[in-house]
Amino acid sequence: MSDVANRIIGFVSSALQALRSLWSPGRPQDRLKASIRQAELEGLQFAFYARLTAIIIVSIWLIWLVPWPRDLYYGAYAFGFFILGYLPYRLRHHPHGEAIKLGFIVLDVALVSAAILLPPPASLGNEWPIQTRLRGQEFLYVLLLLAEAALTYSPRRVLWTGVSILVIWSIGVFSIYSQPDTLRFNDAAAEGALTSAAVLDLSFKPAFVGLTAWYTQLVATSLFTLLITLAVWRSRRALLNQVEAEVVRADLSRYVSPDVAEALARRGGTAFGEPATRTVAVLFADIVGFTRLTEPLSPERTFALLRSFQERSSAIVFKHGGTLDKYLGDGFMATFGSVGLQRDAPARALACAFDLQQEIGRWSRKRSGRGADPLRVSVGIHCGPVTVGNLGGRERVEFTVVGDVVNVASRLEEITRAVGGSIIASEDCIRAAADPEWLTRFQSSREIQLRGRQKNILVHIAA
Repeated sequence: MSDVANRIIGFVSSALQALRSLWSPGRPQDRLKASIRQAELEGLQFAFYARLTAIIIVSIWLIWLVPWPRDLYYGAYAFGFFILGYLPYRLRHHPHGEAIKLGFIVLDVALVSAAILLPPPASLGNEWPIQTRLRGQEFLYVLLLLAEAALTYSPRRVLWTGVSILVIWSIGVFSIYSQPDTLRFNDAAAEGALTSAAVLDLSFKPAFVGLTAWYTQLVATSLFTLLITLAVWRSRRALLNQVEAEVVRADLSRYVSPDVAEALARRGGTAFGEPATRTVAVLFADIVGFTRLTEPLSPERTFALLRSFQERSSAIVFKHGGTLDKYLGDGFMATFGSVGLQRDAPARALACAFDLQQEIGRWSRKRSGRGADPLRVSVGIHCGPVTVGNLGGRERVEFTVVGDVVNVASRLEEITRAVGGSIIASEDCIRAAADPEWLTRFQSSREIQLRGRQKNILVHIAA
């Protein structure tokens, strides 16, 4: 028995802590707060359209159920309920929009409670005692306000709605219970003990009001409010974690390649970068004559030139699904198929090289138009088995590729100056691309000997 009690106490304690956090929710990053705010605004918009749909459905139901002209009376309530939803929806971007919404929630509960508890005028054909207003199941309409509040992604509004229902509905019930002509158990019991038959007879009298139904409504509303609030709070936390992961991924992708950032965020940093051997296409690119080009430039203009080159080149690499391994001064190294398996990695690398040359050509024409020196970029591509994984110490690691393929690709980029080409791709890369169309984009082929290597390598050269 003590274990059950401890579990119940633990659950209640956790629930209370969660509810406290709704009113003092920490200070996350601005982007997290903005994203949550946007989700709340979208939820408020969705809730408004859900309210509008509910108004239409209930209005049609009342027209069919309630005789004329009494349906006009309830139609006025439906219109008022629409206005109470439309105004905070229109003011959702107001600096005090949250306070406005909370105020209108109180008005919502008051209006729905009045529609249920206040009888239509006698002139509309309803002469039943006001006490009979508590006999039906119309209280369920009030609980629909909790569902609407849940759609706004705000646990605070759900909790506020529940509290408003408990207070306003209780005021309405006690207003009817306190009427002079109301029949109560206590009054009847004061005259003497009640038999079962007498209790049954009293319960069926139109002016009788018992509090048992009210107690049930209080308990049910409190439980619904608690459960829906906790459900919305958990959903909000899940949304917050998702947005936080997106923010971390966006920040991380500014320092590492986006696919590396995606893999790190997806795996939480665990089991990522374990050494593995796979076939990868490696691309090296470099600005030709960068030293001569920047000699007359100030450090600021040199920095701006490098940044512009890196922005353009990285966009091309990412477009073709490549990984930007590292920047190398006025050049960079990119890999294809290093983070995840890409069976078409060689074709991606070749397409990236030609797109890069086209982009640099467009940029050079723009530079020439304003009197600046044009740019040329040399590219070397090779493909083969490498080891991929994390290198570095405990304080800092770098995801990279290691192997002879990397050295060959780097040497191919270097030798473009000597052979007079802008793109040099190895025969291994062309063959692995498995499309003879690639050969048509190269003007010549030859065997060359690379620095530091004994065997010649067959390469294809594009001007």
